[in-house]
Amino acid sequence: MKNNIKEEQQHPKQEFLFDGINYKILLIGIGVIALGFILMSGGGSDNPNVFNEDVFSFRRIRLAPTTVLIGFGITIYSIFKKSK
Repeated sequence: MKNNIKEEQQHPKQEFLFDGINYKILLIGIGVIALGFILMSGGGSDNPNVFNEDVFSFRRIRLAPTTVLIGFGITIYSIFKKSK
């Protein structure tokens, strides 16, 4: 009887912090964040004396930051989602 108790104490059952659905939602959130940063990229100019108006496009000023914030919201939701 004492051997069984010692074995259980030495090898505790490993459990994950979240369920599988939480990890899936978390990965989706990280993907949306990455998409937002990809949308922000570009718009530069090779010549520093030439101004590129593309820096102030709708995609970089409105769409990309909104996408990143939505991704952060999805990630936070995946952390707070309760297990059943």
